[in-house]
Amino acid sequence: MLVAFSVAPSGTGDADGSVSEAVAAAVRVVRESGLPNRTDAMFTTIEGPDWDTVMDVVKRATDAVAAYGSRVSLVLKADIRPGYDGQIDAKVERVESALARSEES
Repeated sequence: MLVAFSVAPSGTGDADGSVSEAVAAAVRVVRESGLPNRTDAMFTTIEGPDWDTVMDVVKRATDAVAAYGSRVSLVLKADIRPGYDGQIDAKVERVESALARSEES
């Protein structure tokens, strides 16, 4: 199961609107979970064996962000494919292979 999520506080009081410290707290929770993960400019994706494992990490990351503001926004997208693991890398590799094949043509 892959879950891509974005979590950020609102009402932080920071004049520039930056949420980087809060996002870093969430990413720290994800990385400490030991689950395969990847963070980009918009989302953090984690891979786990089941709902309970993955959602526990998402909840703890959300709780970490809650300390930075009076409100938290969470956006979540899931790819539920029982029996498959390693998809956090495999999905990207399949796309890169397809691109490479089309460049060879």
